[in-house]
Amino acid sequence: MKTGKLTFAGGAGGPTGSNFLFEVGGKKILVDCGLEQGGKFAEDANREPFVYDPASIDVLFVTHAHLDHLGRIPFLVKNGFHGKIYSSPPTHELAEPMYEDGVSLLAHEAKHEGKEPLYSAEDAKQALSLWSSFEYEKEFSVSDEITAVLHDAGHILGSAMIELRYGNKKILFTGDLGNSPSLLLPDTKSVQGINYLVMESVYGDRLHADKGRRTEMLLNAITETIRKKGVLLIPLFSLERTQDILFEINELVEHKQIPEIPVFLDSPLAIKITKIYERNERYFNENAKKLIVSGDTLFAFPKLKLTSTVEESKAIKSSPSPKIILAGSGMSNGGRIIYHERDYLPGMNNALLLVGYQAVGTMGRSLIEGAKKIKIYGEEFAVNASVVGIDGYSAHRDRDGLVNFVEKMHEGLEKVFVVMGEPKASMFLSQRLRDYVGVPSVVPKQGESVELNFE
Repeated sequence: MKTGKLTFAGGAGGPTGSNFLFEVGGKKILVDCGLEQGGKFAEDANREPFVYDPASIDVLFVTHAHLDHLGRIPFLVKNGFHGKIYSSPPTHELAEPMYEDGVSLLAHEAKHEGKEPLYSAEDAKQALSLWSSFEYEKEFSVSDEITAVLHDAGHILGSAMIELRYGNKKILFTGDLGNSPSLLLPDTKSVQGINYLVMESVYGDRLHADKGRRTEMLLNAITETIRKKGVLLIPLFSLERTQDILFEINELVEHKQIPEIPVFLDSPLAIKITKIYERNERYFNENAKKLIVSGDTLFAFPKLKLTSTVEESKAIKSSPSPKIILAGSGMSNGGRIIYHERDYLPGMNNALLLVGYQAVGTMGRSLIEGAKKIKIYGEEFAVNASVVGIDGYSAHRDRDGLVNFVEKMHEGLEKVFVVMGEPKASMFLSQRLRDYVGVPSVVPKQGESVELNFE
C-alpha cells in the first residue's frame, strides 16, 4: 500500500515558521524552512532542535523568498542538511539578498541579547550552494516515483505552490496565496486534481478593504501630509510591498494626482530587491508588461531618492518637509523605520501608514491598535502622529479569497490542513471550508503527524 507521512514541523499554530516534512516513497521531503517571527526578528523557538534529523532530508522545496519560509534554511545546513534545494528562479535570486540582510539582523539581535547568532554568513552561503531552480508548470522528477510541479501562487515575485505527485494522488502545499488581482503579478494559478491540501490562513477570518479604496487612501494620506507640511512614514517589507507602493506612487505622480515631493526609499535590501524585480519583468502580469513596453519605468519617478548608506539615512532628517519615507521593517520590529518613528511619531503633523500584516507582539501591532506611547531601545516616545492602516495592499488572500480557491478545486479533495495563521484565523477558515465547501478540513497542531493514503 502506498502511503505518506506528513509532519507539521513548523507553521502550525502561528502565521510564521513554515516547515512541513513529507515522507513518501523512501524520500524525506521538506517544504519550506522558515523563521518564527513575532515581537522579535527571530523568536527564541528558532534555536530549538528540529523534530527530524536535518542530515536525513533528501530534498527541500521553497515556496517563496520571505524569511518566514526560507529564513531557517542556513540553520538547517548548520545542523547537517546537505540535500538539494529547489525553488522558482526568482526565489533563488531573491534568497541571496534576503539572507545577507537576515544574517545582519540576526547578529544585531543576538548581540543585544548576549547570545551567539542563529547562523553565520558562511552557513547562508553553503545553503545557496545547494540551490537549483525550475520554472512554473514544468514537471520535475524527485525520484522514479515522485514528481513535483511548481504553480504560480501570485503572492510575491517567484512565489510558488508545490505540487507533489506519488502513486495515484497529489498533495499541494500553497505557501502563501496571492491577493489577486495584483498590481504587478499574474493571478494565483487555479490547480485541479488535488487530493490533499496544506494551505495558509493568515487572513482566514477577515476580509480586506475594497482594493479600489487602497489607492484612494494612499492618495489621501499623501495629500494630507503635503497640506500639513508633515512627514509620511510607511513601514514596508522590502520584498513585494515596497515594489507595490513604489508602483502606486509612480502612477500618482505620472497622472499628476500628487505633486513631486521627496520620497526616500531608505532600505538597502529594498533597493537590491527592486533591481531584481526589474530584471524579472517576464514574471509580471500583462498590464505591467504593457506599461514597460510603453516606456514606463515602474519603480522610478522624480524626487525618488535611494538611501543605501547609514550617512544617507541620517541625512533624511535634515531634508525639509513635506516628504515621504519608505523603510523596513514592515512591522516596525527592527530596521531603519524605527529611527524615523522615533523622530517623527511625536509630531502632530506627521502620519504613519501601515500597509501590511502586523503580527501580535510587534510595535506595528501596538500602533495599529492605538498605542499612545511606544518604547524604542528602552526610551519612551509619545505617538501624536496619525496612524492609518490599509489592508487592501495585503499580498495574502482574505477569507473569501481562500474559500474561493478551495471551491474551485474541491472535486476529489479528501482533506484540507489549515496552517500558517493565528489560531483564531485557522479555526475560522477550517470551519468555513467544512460548512460552505463541504470538504473535510482540520487545523493540525505543531509537531503533529498524519498518515495519508496514496493508492
